[in-house]
Amino acid sequence: MIKALTITALPYSPDPLGIFACLRDRPGAVLLDSGRPVATGRFDILSSDPLATLNVTCDGKVQLSAESLTAPSHLANDAYALQQWLLDQLGSTTITSDLPFLGGLMGYWSYDLGRDELPIPSNSTHALALPQARLGLYDWCITLDHIAQQAWLIATPQRREQVEAWLAKGPAQPRDFSLASTFQAELSQAQYTARFNAVQRYIRAGDCYQINLAQRFYADYQGDEWQAYLQLRQATPTPFSGFMQWDDKAVLSLSPERFIQCRNGEVEARPIKGTRPRGKTYEEDQALAEQLMTSRKDRAENVMIVDLLRNDLGRVCKTASIRVPQLCRLESYPNVHHLVSVVQGTLAESETPLGLFKAAFPGGSITGAPKIRAMQIIDELEPCQRSVYCGSLGYIDWRGSMDTSIAIRTMVAEAGRLHVWGGGGLVADSLGEEEYTETIDKIRHLIGALE
Repeated sequence: MIKALTITALPYSPDPLGIFACLRDRPGAVLLDSGRPVATGRFDILSSDPLATLNVTCDGKVQLSAESLTAPSHLANDAYALQQWLLDQLGSTTITSDLPFLGGLMGYWSYDLGRDELPIPSNSTHALALPQARLGLYDWCITLDHIAQQAWLIATPQRREQVEAWLAKGPAQPRDFSLASTFQAELSQAQYTARFNAVQRYIRAGDCYQINLAQRFYADYQGDEWQAYLQLRQATPTPFSGFMQWDDKAVLSLSPERFIQCRNGEVEARPIKGTRPRGKTYEEDQALAEQLMTSRKDRAENVMIVDLLRNDLGRVCKTASIRVPQLCRLESYPNVHHLVSVVQGTLAESETPLGLFKAAFPGGSITGAPKIRAMQIIDELEPCQRSVYCGSLGYIDWRGSMDTSIAIRTMVAEAGRLHVWGGGGLVADSLGEEEYTETIDKIRHLIGALE
């Protein structure tokens, strides 16, 4: 229980990088980054030194590390029940605020966690051994509000003194980063095409309407993952970015896509389906945008996923509350154009934000439709498990506020190797060569920023 939480004003900064640089070597440091001043997100949230850390290992074992919290034994192997129990340990009767996070869980949930929870048996291999989930229970944070142009430290008096001392030390000495090899594709174009053709056979047989097929790229590196994140962020600032680093592992996410937000019981998902690269000239760029907006294929992909999300959210939202205020609107980012829709609903009074997350996870925009059959086919065709890619980064506040991303455009580091995936939704009229090129276009700017 947080008994004496206070909110202290800090000098406002248009981006969080300088502040986080003072904290990034602290245990459990995490940055949820809105990409300002270039991207259009509102809040940056950063913290470190969690009260507890929950890991779900790559083989599904639940591990809780905490100095002063002991979970009930009957929750020991239930990752979601344990997350809710951790949230229930926080709370304050002394404060009210409209800020999105006053303490709670921050971290990531991997795609593989969602697959195992459904459950869908997996025969694919582990390319890396990151946990299926890594979540900290945080009792303090720094929040930057870029609309109000204000910054706040939310903490108990004791925590506030600690954080102020950490910030006063300033950032650690910058460390170098460099690639030790070029990025290599796990699949050749011929191997990707064989998998594309298998998807087409499944679609013609009626197994599914759409499959999101991805391929992995990897390269060896030396040095500091934070410096790599700074290079990636400069190349492609996005509103749902994030950084975590521990041991020899790190997550560097530059995602443009929201998974689910819940605020005061109101729910919103923002699925992305439909992509074109940005043009080299204004005229070429406008032509590519127009091509995307008038593409029947891309619109059909987007509408399929909207219908899937309406179904997922409808399981935990109030009857007749599901609505689609935005369908297939063009949104442009530094390297790509996207079609983005918005699905909204009102959470049922008997449900929790964590229950909402579980009901819809992993997001339909990165599985296909129908979801379970699509995920079975993904596991059959993709050579390795997805890990953090296509999972989610974000927070769940003890009051019920939640915001999470879809972890696309995401690099994962482990033991001196970086991994990144590119994927796309395949439907009946998809063309193999175009889809192969799209998987590369989506991550070309990330790879290029480091090479």
